[in-house]
Order: sequence, then C-alpha cells, then structure tokens
Amino acid sequence: MDDLFQSDAPDEPSAPAAPKMPLAARMRPRTLDDYVGQSHILGPGRLLRRAIEADRFSSLIFYGPPGVGKTSLAQLIAQSTSTRFVNLSGVESNVAEIRQAVDNAALFLRTRNQATTLFVDEIHRFNKAQQDVLLPHIERGTIRFIGATTHNPFFYINSPLISRSQVFQLEPLTNEDLVQLISRTLADRERGLGLTPIRMAPEAALHLAKCADGDARKLLSSLELGVLTTPPDPDGCIDFTLEVAEESIQQKTVVYDGDGDAHHDTISAFIKSMRGSDPDAALYWLAKMLYAGEDPRFIARRIVIAASEDVGMADSNALRVALAAHQAAEFIGMPEARIPLAHATVYIATAPKSNRAYTAIDAALADVRNGRTLAVPPHLRTKSRKKLAAASGTEESELMYRYAHDDPDGYIPQAYLPEGRRYYEPSENGLEARVKERLDHWRKLFEQAAPPKP
Repeated sequence: MDDLFQSDAPDEPSAPAAPKMPLAARMRPRTLDDYVGQSHILGPGRLLRRAIEADRFSSLIFYGPPGVGKTSLAQLIAQSTSTRFVNLSGVESNVAEIRQAVDNAALFLRTRNQATTLFVDEIHRFNKAQQDVLLPHIERGTIRFIGATTHNPFFYINSPLISRSQVFQLEPLTNEDLVQLISRTLADRERGLGLTPIRMAPEAALHLAKCADGDARKLLSSLELGVLTTPPDPDGCIDFTLEVAEESIQQKTVVYDGDGDAHHDTISAFIKSMRGSDPDAALYWLAKMLYAGEDPRFIARRIVIAASEDVGMADSNALRVALAAHQAAEFIGMPEARIPLAHATVYIATAPKSNRAYTAIDAALADVRNGRTLAVPPHLRTKSRKKLAAASGTEESELMYRYAHDDPDGYIPQAYLPEGRRYYEPSENGLEARVKERLDHWRKLFEQAAPPKP
C-alpha cells in the first residue's frame, strides 16, 4: 500500500521532497459551511455570520482555548470577503514587521483596491506599544484587524483596541463536533484519510473526542498518529479500535493555564461547589486541578478560606480539618497530598453552612472605613478610673469594669460599644443554632439591665 503522505515529487536525492502538511493543517475548513462548532456565533442569523456575509466589520477579536478554530475562522473571513490574508504572531513579530504589514496593506488598497485582513495570533503577547501601532490604521480602514488570544482580552489587551473591536468568545468543541470531524476526515479523499481503508470503532472515535478536551488540533493529530502507526490487517484495512485510540492520545491534556481564565474558572467552580454542598462536583474540580499540576498549597489555602467563609460557626471543626489538610499536604507532598485535600473538600462540602461571621466582619469593617470612629467606653480603657472620673465629672463607680467571671454563668450585662450596634446575627444551621440560643439569651439580659431611655 502506498504511503498516505508520500510526496508526488520525483525521487531526487539532491532535492528531497518537502514533508506533507500535518492532517490538522490539511483539514482546515474551506468554507463557513465546513466549519465545525461555534454555532452560537456562526449559526444562521447570528451576529458574526451576518457581519461576514454582509462584509461589514473592521476589527474582530477571537477569544478561546487552543484548537477551537480561531485561525481557521480568520482565514475563512478573509476568503469570504475577498481580502488579502496576512498572518503575524504575537510571539515572534515586532513593531517593524507590523509597520511593514500595514504599509503593504496601504499599497494594495491604493494600487489594486484590495483590502487586507491582518490576523495577529496570540495578540495578548504584544506589548502596549505594539498594540497601539495598530490603532490609527484600524481607524483609517487601512487594515481589517482580527486578533486571536487564549487569554481574557479585557485583561490582556489595551482598552483602546478593545473599544474598536467586536469580541467573540469561542467555546471548546463538543464531543459531537469532534466525532463529526473524525467522520469528515475519514471520508475526505483529497485532504483527509479517505484514500486509506480505516475501520473506525464508534467507541474509539468517542474516546478520541473526549480526550481531546474540545481541541480539534489535538484530535486530528492523535487520529493521524494512530493511523500511521497501526499496521493494516490481512485485507489491507486499518482497525482503529479503542485500544489504538487509547495509545494514540496517551494522556488527556486538560485545558488549564496556570494564570489565565481556565485557572480562575476552575478554582471558582471548586469553591462554589463546596459552598453549594455538592461533594461530587467539588471532587471533580479538585481532580482537574491536581491532574493539571496546580500547586496543592494553593488549593489548600482556598479550602481553609472556605472553611471560615462558608461553613463558619455552623461547624467550627471545618476550620480545624482544613488547616490539618493544609499542613498534611505541605508535609507529605503529591501525589499523596490528594488524600487529605479530598478529605477536607468533602468535609467542607457536606458541612452545614453559615457565612454570618464573614458578613459580620465585613459590616464592621465598612463602619470603621466609612463611619465616625467610635471611642472606647471609659470602663474598658486601661487608664485609672479615678483619673477618668475626675476628668469627666462622673462617679468612679459608673466607670467600673465588671469582670464577667464573677457571675456564675460567666455573663454580666454591660456595654462594650458606645452605640448599640449589631454585626453578628447567627443562623440556625448546624452548631450555630446553639450559639444563637446563647446569644439571644445574653442580649435579652442586656436589654433588661439597660436603663430606660429618656
């Protein structure tokens, strides 16, 4: 059987044939109808689809994870609008290259009346000066700009460039999208694998789709590797089984950038799952972070915060468990650290919840920050009662601090704030219900002991 990727050029030792393009590059869509996924922006009647078909756009920014079709979409837009396509890299290009691309675009527009689509991949890698170079040329219509980034553009791209652009978020491809792409690749005789007899097991295709994690490039690279390394059976057909799929894709690559949106979104989901009392979801997000190589100490710190912020007085043992897990994770390291972290995660998720201590300190801080600073009541100060009485003209007995432990119940009604303010209102969840009973009792005693208001 002929090699699928054998060059058509004659065998010339002095001029070796160029290698065939990778499958992922060959299978880039040629029309918008060939484009897989992103129906939320490219479906019939959607904004981006209408803008492309009407040829009414000047600046676009595509934001999404790797392998979802940002570059392919930019190429299709240039093709659909009959413009030149110029590709720059945010990693490799400099200001001189940007200016050269813009000058060429102006020349083509002036001499041939042909517009240029300038595509900048990884636009977030450009510094402020590089991004600012584009602004006047976008304003004048010298170029049609399309930027692509895996980072949130509202954090990593200059505001003036954002304000001149329509931002579209591209989502990871679904398993159905990726299985459809496999079928299309196996059937394509010109660019795909249609000339090679392949018997694809449905479970193998689904495994490739799941493990590609929404990344079409990873999917097609794994498919190509499996086909190239699997010998055909006696009738010349390659059996692409589940075992072949598992070997081809090896380990699943989780989309998780250590300082970007995937990082923040995942830790947010983890915290909210614990707060929402869903241990299964919390364990999944914990597993994703650990699998992706997140620092277990960072995870442990978030668990400690959740123990006080979300469980709080409803079960004070949660803080002890969280601190113990933090210490254990620090002491034993990975991979065993996953065990105490899971222990603490499940404890926080299944504990009764109360954020009353957390909201109380925030309310008190707001008063300190925004209100009049309250003076310490005289009977709580360290200064001599005789000096205070003489200075204020009051009886010394009125300035006496009463020691709470002198009472058999350990509580003596007296004011600890010069104004009657309340910040902590306990809930009736978990052990905080008992705290509420005690506090309600003490507050009632205080109200009964307070002198009547004039």
